[in-house]
Amino acid sequence: MFEDKNHRTELNSLGEFGLIRHLQGLIENKNPSTVKGIGDDAAVIDRSDHYEVLTNDLLIEGVHFDLSYTPLKHLGYKAAMVNISDVFAMNAHPSQITVGLAVSNRFSLEAIEELYGGILLACERFGVDLVGGDTSSTPSGMVISISAIGRVEKDKVVYRSTAQVHDLICVSGNLGAAYIGLQILNREKQIFLENPSVQPDLEGSDYVIERQLKPEARGDIIQALHSADILPTSMIDISDGLASELLHLCAASDKGCRIYEDKIPIDPLTVLKCEDFNINPTISALSGGEDYELLFTISQSDFEKAKAIPSISIIGHITEASAGSALIDKSDHETPIRAQGWDSMKDN
Repeated sequence: MFEDKNHRTELNSLGEFGLIRHLQGLIENKNPSTVKGIGDDAAVIDRSDHYEVLTNDLLIEGVHFDLSYTPLKHLGYKAAMVNISDVFAMNAHPSQITVGLAVSNRFSLEAIEELYGGILLACERFGVDLVGGDTSSTPSGMVISISAIGRVEKDKVVYRSTAQVHDLICVSGNLGAAYIGLQILNREKQIFLENPSVQPDLEGSDYVIERQLKPEARGDIIQALHSADILPTSMIDISDGLASELLHLCAASDKGCRIYEDKIPIDPLTVLKCEDFNINPTISALSGGEDYELLFTISQSDFEKAKAIPSISIIGHITEASAGSALIDKSDHETPIRAQGWDSMKDN
């Protein structure tokens, strides 16, 4: 664990997930109450009569968000929602969050109140309590660190690592909209920087911009699955793009997969806006990220029940690991799935 001063490994050669895997190999859990540590959407702690799940996300100005087009209330809402989404991805129900905040002196009290207003709106949405945290100063910008806690019955917890061959692959909602919303915001920012007299042209883009600035954790899907008596065999939330999350799920389960391009749910407005940027909508869905939808697998016996839930799409199936992971395109050609989503530690 000590640094070899004669050798230096650059972090961008590992990427975010390579770094996580490396650190995971250095850590040994000592407490019997630690059921699941690093490697899933949340850690799982045994609390005798139930499991507690715990997750944390870090958002850094200039890396994860741009305040030139992100209202502080939206930022607070999103910062809470991305953590709550991780709790739902364990099939758990969120109960508390803590907030760590570091800000420079360019922010006023009123600005901090606006940020916390968004956080509290997200908490109210799911009956979550904000129970503590920490505040500090930083030389520049803003850093937000939120931890979320949830609860799940022991026989209802769902991991990434438990998909089985022949399971059906499902996603909630639609994919790719948040990425296109980000492209529009960045385009309009660049136009403004070049000519401040030009007002941003956001007309007709409300939906995709909202998907970027104000994502919604899919607690409704967890409730719908429960009401339909469906327990997913594995699950993960889609923060880094469908392709990355599929590969995470397959790697954790030691399986492969086949998904079908014509089954991937993409909103018509996303398709239309993709044309403006000459982006294939499927690429936006596979690699865009920040959709915060749920990707999960179910037993084939639950097919009819899942099909009856309007906001769920069945897009493929799980295979043996030896078959690899592939996309079947609209021409019936098979292409290996590669993780090409955004990585905060690589040159994107």
